[in-house]
Amino acid sequence: MELAGYIPAFVALFVIIDPIGLAPLFVALTAGQTVGERRVVALRACLVAFGILTLFGLAGEAVLNFLGISMPAFRIAGGVLLFLTALDMLFERRSQRRQGQADTAHPDDPSVFPLAIPLIAGPGAIATMILLTGQDGADVLHIAIVHGVMALVLACVFGLFLLAAPLERALGPTGINVVTRLLGMLLAALSVQFVIDGMRDLQVI
Repeated sequence: MELAGYIPAFVALFVIIDPIGLAPLFVALTAGQTVGERRVVALRACLVAFGILTLFGLAGEAVLNFLGISMPAFRIAGGVLLFLTALDMLFERRSQRRQGQADTAHPDDPSVFPLAIPLIAGPGAIATMILLTGQDGADVLHIAIVHGVMALVLACVFGLFLLAAPLERALGPTGINVVTRLLGMLLAALSVQFVIDGMRDLQVI
């Protein structure tokens, strides 16, 4: 397959991971951090997401099957975890935790959870990687190109994350507060949709 044939793969991963939609979430989750701290969080989140998506792209459903976990169960678990994060955003619990951790050596770090997983490397992105690399006749070159496409999408995520600081300055403290609450509501709705999708796959509803 020519490289142009992988454009649909890029579009699929881009739409599912949604770097544009993640940018304001990154602003809300890293509110108050310095540019350097945000850069580290963004890089760590993208690297962890790359590792997770690579693992599932190479091993596929064998990883979940080995652990006895179905994709619907994975979706439901991801939804529940996202819902807890949404509650933190809605009720300012993250800000309260940051104030209590200001004097500690381990500040609140959202890079692994919820940024890397399940926001970037969520059930949808994992399922897409499994499908893209598990196509009939897929060879080593095909799998390598799919992972290259995935890395390109994550580079877009990282680039947009780096724009968090100017975006926060443009919004101001009040704007950040409003956006955080609004995104908390949207994240709660997304988490419920994850659970509904998982239950539908299990034919519970």
